[in-house]
Amino acid sequence: MPPKLPRRNDAASIRARQEALGLDGVVTSADLTPFARAAESVTGIVAIPVSVAELRVSLGEYALDGDGAAVETGRREEDVVVPLAHTEGGLTASVQRGAKAVAESGGFRTYVLADRMTRASCFVCKSAGAAIVLARWLESQLPAMRAFLEASDRPELSRHAVLREAKTHVVGPMCHVLWRFTTGDAVGANMMTRNAYALNMGYVVQQAPVPIERAILEANMGGDKKPSFEFFQQGHGKTVIAEATLTDEAIRRVLRATRHDLEELAWAGTHGAVASGMQSVAFTPASAVAAVFAATGQDLGMVGTSSMAHGVEHGVEGGLHASIRFPGLEVGTVGGGTTLPHARAWLQLMGCAGPGKVYRLAQIAAATALALEISASAAMATAGSENFFRAHFERGGLR
Repeated sequence: MPPKLPRRNDAASIRARQEALGLDGVVTSADLTPFARAAESVTGIVAIPVSVAELRVSLGEYALDGDGAAVETGRREEDVVVPLAHTEGGLTASVQRGAKAVAESGGFRTYVLADRMTRASCFVCKSAGAAIVLARWLESQLPAMRAFLEASDRPELSRHAVLREAKTHVVGPMCHVLWRFTTGDAVGANMMTRNAYALNMGYVVQQAPVPIERAILEANMGGDKKPSFEFFQQGHGKTVIAEATLTDEAIRRVLRATRHDLEELAWAGTHGAVASGMQSVAFTPASAVAAVFAATGQDLGMVGTSSMAHGVEHGVEGGLHASIRFPGLEVGTVGGGTTLPHARAWLQLMGCAGPGKVYRLAQIAAATALALEISASAAMATAGSENFFRAHFERGGLR
């Protein structure tokens, strides 16, 4: 039988777990007090090497208008340093190579298109007809439901999560509804969950024009922490585009490829993605997204949805235009893991710590992923993909 472990996060319980499990000083020597609020049954920490890459990016400044639309209020070109936490040999070198080619071609440009977080609730009715009545009623009640949340004094509510839209979908006797919120500088999953629960139980169940047999807070229509067409199309988090126009000279000298090589790879890769049913049409965005997430205290469970991407490359006069669209980068600069000391330090290095910085972080993450896309694609595009093979052979660690 495994030992019965204490579950509290006080110093004595932490030490008791360490002793019971026979852990050595590698994972137990650090002071775990700063980590005790971030997780349950804290017993140790894992050290992941963090390397840095340098990017030149034209970053937009954004604010939400009264309807929750992201509006650009300014723009500035900057040189930014990006921390990448990973154990993937060659990743940082590849990001830096792509960033160098782009810097020599004029730099990245990034844009925030939208900002929404979604909770997919469901109300089970007696019949499809009743579910249709409920769906039409819900869509008509948006202003009243927004006012209900704003006026409510329920202690569980968050004032930072603002209800923006309600999208319904009836199947059988079920009325699914996507509550779409903006959540400020936090990722917002917890705060919108609290608000959606209050809305479901305090407004919909109480005032619905038809009997509701069951209310379900999250019924999976959106795809929380799972890649889905709904999130790929409508977004879940910050919708961001990063682009760059590479010169033929930078492609030749830095990437050691040609415009034609990259166009041919994009043509073959896009059709390969379609043939396999991929929702993402991109090379390897998850590696860059995960590395930025791990360094900055983001929720790693959201890498799968946040790394859904649509990459596009096409030839232009004198070079190649490359872009990548992320429909839902689920990032935050306050709360959660961003409060941990190491994450906070890396966020500060990026100029992304604290309130008012979340759109900046989302744009930097997108530009970093595009840098990797460009470099990895160039390595794969060479004859026989020899450069891609050699990079993994020479930097892949133990043989």
